[in-house]
Amino acid sequence: MALRALLRAAASLRGCALGALPPAGKQPAAPGLQQAAGMATLNQMHRKGRPPPRPVKLGPTFGRPQLKGVVIKTLIRKPKKPNSANRKCARVRLSNGKEVVCFIPGEGHNLQEHHVVLVQGGRTQDLPGVKLTIVRGKYDCAHVQKKK
Repeated sequence: MALRALLRAAASLRGCALGALPPAGKQPAAPGLQQAAGMATLNQMHRKGRPPPRPVKLGPTFGRPQLKGVVIKTLIRKPKKPNSANRKCARVRLSNGKEVVCFIPGEGHNLQEHHVVLVQGGRTQDLPGVKLTIVRGKYDCAHVQKKK
């Protein structure tokens, strides 16, 4: 009985009586269909308990700031529609076993097959699917050369 009284109080706070139509502006659900995901009722909270938290998205570096990897091959990629260039990329096998395409920033690079590189997160906006960037000046990837 106490639960029923609690449900009546919750319904009155929402602006409708038990069994009545929802307030103006809301469309009633079709018979036999569940209501769209919204606030859980007190009865649902009592029966099912607290919902589990959503898993945290790890991002392109799998929850780490940087990853070490080995260059498999260097590539040249073309950017998306309004831009026109040849973006230098590398296919890298990361230390966790995954193979990804990484962007090589700066003008000119010395990367070849079997070079060890450090990779960090950083999406290249006009290259679809490229979500990692190689760190210049670390391991086998040389610094950007100064212009003369």
